[in-house]
Amino acid sequence: MIEVVKAKALGVGSRLAVVSPASTPKPELVAAGMERLRWMGYEPVLFPHALDRGPLYYAGTLEDRLSDLHAAFADPAIDGIICARGGWGSAELLPYLDAGLIRASPKVFIGYSDLTSLQGWLRNEAGLVCFYGPMVAADFAKSDGEDVASWQSSLGSEAAWSVGAAEGLRVLRGGSAEGRLGGGCLSILVESLGTQYAPKSGDGVLFLEDIGTKPYQWDRMLCHLRLAGVLDGISGIVFGDMQQCVAPEEMELLEGALLHALREFEGPIAIGLRCGHVGRGNVTLPLGVRVRLECSDVQNPRMDFLEAAVNG
Repeated sequence: MIEVVKAKALGVGSRLAVVSPASTPKPELVAAGMERLRWMGYEPVLFPHALDRGPLYYAGTLEDRLSDLHAAFADPAIDGIICARGGWGSAELLPYLDAGLIRASPKVFIGYSDLTSLQGWLRNEAGLVCFYGPMVAADFAKSDGEDVASWQSSLGSEAAWSVGAAEGLRVLRGGSAEGRLGGGCLSILVESLGTQYAPKSGDGVLFLEDIGTKPYQWDRMLCHLRLAGVLDGISGIVFGDMQQCVAPEEMELLEGALLHALREFEGPIAIGLRCGHVGRGNVTLPLGVRVRLECSDVQNPRMDFLEAAVNG
């Protein structure tokens, strides 16, 4: 396996490149999110094509979006990279990314949803620990959009911290598991199967979430992951809070569909983690670090992070 690479920790005064590798964000939301980041002590830097509109729904041409991303990694004055929003478009960039440039200048990279494509590539090709967490227009534009504790623990140099019931975590199946945390947006992961950018199976804990995905679609896509061998070696699974997928009265059906799809999976399963497509308090998860999932105590489930996600 490729060596794990950790970027420099963020702190007060860190300069964050704001980029849009996928769809066009609303300028007023980007402005509000950047103001929030300034209030938190960071210096956001809007990159040239981050607000581009078109072609179609993209934030600029493939070449322009790629240029912004490469420039952000290459610029020694930039400490980290945060995406404005998801949407669609990140996968278009994958064949053209410069692995050598990125390995030579690793940076914190933050986003979720469609950015799952880029994060998978960054982990597979550069070994880079990435951060599945709040974005500028989607989350920081709201007063309660980010979970401050996990943001600071992930992006600072904290070596031991946890998420649990306070972050929405519940037990679907008991047990404990340990491994490197991977995953992201389920539909994006499934769409990568059959390509060279598909997720690699291995010993780890898998986080999965999505938006607008019905119970039978969860069942179908988890079946696809299982038959493709992606779950081979996975020791534990954590699902998002699912409130952007089903109404409260459908949650029991969804949980039944998950357990049906994973009936041959023997590890612990948790659900409800407030990360990704959520209404508030988006939790930041570092992908690529070792974690321990503890679901033996139904009243106190937790996921412990066993190492720092960044270099101090």
